[in-house]
Amino acid sequence: MDAILAALADPARWRLVGLLAERPRPVGVLAQLAEARQPQTTKHLQALERAGVVSSQRSGQRRVYALRTAPLRELAAALTRLADTADQAGGSRETYDRYELSLHAERLAAKEAGWADGRSFTFHRSLTADPEEVWRHLTEASLLARWWTPADLRVSELIFEARPGGRIVHEYRDAEDVDGSDLVAGRAQGTVDDVRPGERLAYRLSPQLPDGSLAFTAHLDLNLRPNGAGTDLNVHFQITDSTVDSADFIAGIEIGFGQSLDKLAATFAADTHNTERDTHTRSTK
Repeated sequence: MDAILAALADPARWRLVGLLAERPRPVGVLAQLAEARQPQTTKHLQALERAGVVSSQRSGQRRVYALRTAPLRELAAALTRLADTADQAGGSRETYDRYELSLHAERLAAKEAGWADGRSFTFHRSLTADPEEVWRHLTEASLLARWWTPADLRVSELIFEARPGGRIVHEYRDAEDVDGSDLVAGRAQGTVDDVRPGERLAYRLSPQLPDGSLAFTAHLDLNLRPNGAGTDLNVHFQITDSTVDSADFIAGIEIGFGQSLDKLAATFAADTHNTERDTHTRSTK
């Protein structure tokens, strides 16, 4: 497959393949139709033949080349499988496309410092856990690490001091970057402002730009309210101190933080399911 791709990558060879798709042709005629010199045409045809794309036979004084369709069909099938895999990627691909649209709009809007100040986002999730358990997942680093990144990312460093004035460090990498050899996907630092266990958590968090400066400041206000089935979590996310270079980060807030909260909800849902399953198993013994 690699040899076929390498052979077809040359525009001159691709032109010859197109001519041979119409019918077998001798070298001289192919050179005329391709408007190329015959020695060059011969070399291209030999490369295609070594790759298995064409075959040739002597006919009198001429060498006639013909296209071999089987390798092309195999290549087409392989490309189709790749396209199908990409189409089936689902969430990851859809997220990429959504982010691309948002990124274009935010970059157009980012003309000067402060361009996004005052922008806010709201999030709501009904969680199948009581406020005490939700609070633990919002403030304990080991539990935060289970959900506090968008899809396809993993926490690589996390500090969360759940007290007024407490320090926050949040670094994350690609989920498949197991040895840390790729660049950091994102890093942020901040400070805890208000702590009311089981009720309210407020903090500031600033993503870092590649040069180490801060892109903007996010003011997050998380409020917990018990409901009949668990806890309602309401989040207010407001931006200040936005820089021109913050557009790439701001474009991903709604998608990324929303995915993180979805992971949190899924964590509780899985825990609830496992508890119910264990209870059922014990009751049937």
